[in-house]
Amino acid sequence: MLSRNLLRTSARAAGSATRATLPRTTAPAGAAFLHNNNNPLNNADNKDKKHPSPPPGAFARTDDSITVEYPEEDKMPASAPVQGRGGFHMKRTLASFSLEGRVGVVTGGARGLGLVMGQGMVISGANLAIVDMNKEEAERQAVELVEVFRNENPGATRVPKVTAHYADVSDADSVQGCIEDIIKEHGKIDHLVTSAGFTENYNAVDYPIDRMRKLWSVNVDGTYLFAITVAKHLMARKAHGSMVFIGSMSGSIVNVPQPQAPYNTAKAAVRHLAASLAVEWAHAGIRVNCISPGYMLTALTEKILDENPDLKKQWTSLIPQGKMGQPADLMGPLTFLLSDAAQYVTGADLRVDGGYTLT
Repeated sequence: MLSRNLLRTSARAAGSATRATLPRTTAPAGAAFLHNNNNPLNNADNKDKKHPSPPPGAFARTDDSITVEYPEEDKMPASAPVQGRGGFHMKRTLASFSLEGRVGVVTGGARGLGLVMGQGMVISGANLAIVDMNKEEAERQAVELVEVFRNENPGATRVPKVTAHYADVSDADSVQGCIEDIIKEHGKIDHLVTSAGFTENYNAVDYPIDRMRKLWSVNVDGTYLFAITVAKHLMARKAHGSMVFIGSMSGSIVNVPQPQAPYNTAKAAVRHLAASLAVEWAHAGIRVNCISPGYMLTALTEKILDENPDLKKQWTSLIPQGKMGQPADLMGPLTFLLSDAAQYVTGADLRVDGGYTLT
């Protein structure tokens, strides 16, 4: 999230949409694409002994000098599966947390949060379909996930099946074709995780409407299209299932100092879409919940914050736990909401944000 992890999700992980080119009149290219020279918190005058305090309200304002564009595919850093999380019987736990025999789908699953959450499903016993715009990267990660599983479960009698699939989540025909391909490979779908999405930080009055429509089509339309297509499949099978939409704490609060009104609005829509579909599909035994991550250290976020340490300090100063989250922190919450352990939980919004939204 670039509110969730500065550039998501996928950064939310991997972007799962065709990418429009945003005019670069408001932001320089390369490492300098995020700048904060006009922020009153960083202004030299405020650091002077004669002016020890920032202006009133400064900590709660957005700063229109911060502009972050979603990177092109070749600028997206690759992610890696988490090591040391495997093992079916390493520790005792409730059997209802198991996803054995299930088939899960994760969109935006080739990088970042989507990749790690997909790995969490695999560790919990599920077969997995990774969906992404970058099918080559998805195929590479599918092989890697199986390899990590084999290394961490040398005596396992069953190795999960992990496949890679292409989809432009904003296109209904592409989504339908992707779902058909997954069913052909796996025979069924039981779980859906919608992690595809992206954000950009721009002052609202400078953000082109066509770019906002693209952001909305990936984050909101993509979630809706995958959800209804999987729901039709479950209803046709007369099978119960569960879905988790990946929202953001940005759907409940306004992030500072970066301006990102379109993204915040889209994530609020994702959260309420989960609640609405939970009610509409309860009769069919389909549960729909939402996870709203806070600031998460994906590979892309780390790269950006390494170049902008002041922004990281400002973010962490607003988090009660005093640190940003790790993608692996989402494995447990996701597995819980997908599994039978949460069979009476639907329409919930689980915030995984270190307490950010409480203050």
